Amino acid sequence: MIPFQTQPGPAAPRRRFDRVDALRGAAMLWMTVFHACFDLSHFGYWPQDFRTDPWWTWQRTAIVSMFLFCAGLGQAIAVHQGQGWPRFGRRWAQIAGSALLVSAGSFAMFPQSFIYFGVLHAMVVVLLVARCTAGWGRALWFAGTVALALPWLAQWALAGPLADVAGPMNARSLNWLGLVSRKPYTEDYVPVFPWLGVVWWGMAAGQWLLQRRPAWLQGDVFAALRPLAVLGRWSLSYYMLHQPVLIGALMAAGWVLGRTA
Repeated sequence: MIPFQTQPGPAAPRRRFDRVDALRGAAMLWMTVFHACFDLSHFGYWPQDFRTDPWWTWQRTAIVSMFLFCAGLGQAIAVHQGQGWPRFGRRWAQIAGSALLVSAGSFAMFPQSFIYFGVLHAMVVVLLVARCTAGWGRALWFAGTVALALPWLAQWALAGPLADVAGPMNARSLNWLGLVSRKPYTEDYVPVFPWLGVVWWGMAAGQWLLQRRPAWLQGDVFAALRPLAVLGRWSLSYYMLHQPVLIGALMAAGWVLGRTA
């Protein structure tokens, strides 16, 4: 088990891990296609049921899982490379600021279902928890499993023996934890549980690979995948820009089609 470290010690020189970046880039590309389909539906070009159709809900789950697993891998690498709290804090502040912008932008478009705890909001919480628990070593696997199971246990309990507290747990003030009996009505909902479990598993996998199979993470990627690695390095900037670009393009297309109809 890796001993707990309040301050990362000296480690390998900082470098990019192209394979991790490429995996993150693949998640971003998939997300872009998913959001393009969502936007087409929202503007009435291709109506789809994104809330209940398994074809779309399972894709969303897979995309978020890839993204947060990569976040866990990234934290394992950061601690391994000796990243200190100041550098972590600067990145954390960027994510927190971006989460606030997402809330503001989604409120302008969807005031009744705006995003108050989406993927970036979750990152603000789970990255801090992951950083503080980096020294748990192999216990991260167990912690991740518990985190993944908690929402299902909570749903059972809140529908039965703990039904009296279901109301407060389902309220916006607490439902960001994910321990609810029903999902809230919002455009993006990524609560702490179970998604902290995915980050913990990613961190555990990263620590294991760095100790035993570092070449699996540090190796080069095929030339065809290098654009994905570049995309993965700019994931936050891309995340913040891709939807305004997609929505703007569809609005412009609608304006042109309206003028030529």
